[in-house]
Amino acid sequence: MNFVKRAALSLLARRAKTALLLGIFLVICTLLLGGFLLQGATSRQEAEAQRRIGVDVTVRGDKLTLATAAALGSSPLVERYNPLLRGAAKPSGLTPLTSDVPKPDDGTEGPGQDGLMLNGIRDSEMLLDFASGRSRIVAGRALSEKDAARRVVLLEQRLADKNELKAGDTVGLRSSDGRRTETFEIIGLYDDPRPDPSQWVAPSELVANQVYAPAPAVSALGFGTKPVTAVFKIGSPERAERLHAEAARVLGGDGFRFDVNDKAFRDQVLPLRRVGAFAGSLLWLIALSGAVILGLIVLLTIKERRDELGMLLALGEKKWKLIGQHTVEVTALLLPALAVAALGAQSFAEEAGETLLAREEHTASLPEVRMEAADLGRVAGIGLGISLVATVVPGVGILRLHPRSILTDTE
Repeated sequence: MNFVKRAALSLLARRAKTALLLGIFLVICTLLLGGFLLQGATSRQEAEAQRRIGVDVTVRGDKLTLATAAALGSSPLVERYNPLLRGAAKPSGLTPLTSDVPKPDDGTEGPGQDGLMLNGIRDSEMLLDFASGRSRIVAGRALSEKDAARRVVLLEQRLADKNELKAGDTVGLRSSDGRRTETFEIIGLYDDPRPDPSQWVAPSELVANQVYAPAPAVSALGFGTKPVTAVFKIGSPERAERLHAEAARVLGGDGFRFDVNDKAFRDQVLPLRRVGAFAGSLLWLIALSGAVILGLIVLLTIKERRDELGMLLALGEKKWKLIGQHTVEVTALLLPALAVAALGAQSFAEEAGETLLAREEHTASLPEVRMEAADLGRVAGIGLGISLVATVVPGVGILRLHPRSILTDTE
């Protein structure tokens, strides 16, 4: 009789043991599939957090200019970058706001502080106030890297209201020495809710007098020789060391300051990484435990069926077919166990992820658990490997069996 057919008949004849093996396989497949789903969900969530949050690196130094910032920003390590070039500009036909607090008579106000503070940037959405939502665009649109070659500005709402300006109007700005004048289009208005300081400050330091324009346009007003501060957004903290080496190469040495701000990234990503690491450890533990448990059951089964094995060997059955029969008996239960596990593994992964993330100090959002064909394939492959290990290893004992000694054994 074919050993595959004998395996089927054996499973039907030993229903209790078949149910036991099926139950063990069901638990193994459910835990394995849940682990893979949780691992995949955390990986996707981590990638999304890296794309959305990233890590900010701030570089300062006397040698950091718009050109060197652009060279460093072109590195494949950098996803986005934003230089900041500041200069006090005098308005042409525009009246800045002034402090409501009386000015002290001590010569506090210096040259160029009676105008506007012109901030040359590349992407206004990368500024901390705009990224955090404290400042927001109320008319027009934000500045972006596409505006690099244009003469456009962002004005604060209070400054625009005082001068009866709106998005689409034009304003004139002069350099602090008055030698250069450029006309700028108001591309947008923003609102910054921060109140004015309780002490007197120069007009150029007031929140409402902060004007944002593309860095090349600010440079054209005569501020291009000033060093800049640049913020570089990278995908993960691991890239910071490599970016530092790039900065040292571009800026020629260590004469610069390199600050990494990865708190927001770590608050979001580290909990996900811990959950993913737990899921990976769980997979190894389940695979090893499942192989050991099934191997012990098969070993006991072989000892209980010594008489059956002796009869088959006496009839001329090959020993490898006896091992194959046990392998088929165990492997045949894998498919129904996997099918049932697919129904409950997603709920298990969601509950496990929610429980693990709830223990974190900075709770991240629950990852989206999504089952894919590749996950089922990996579980099927591991289940097949467990079946082979659990039957072939104990089946080595069959190779030492001799039909005469089994049949004449009276014990």
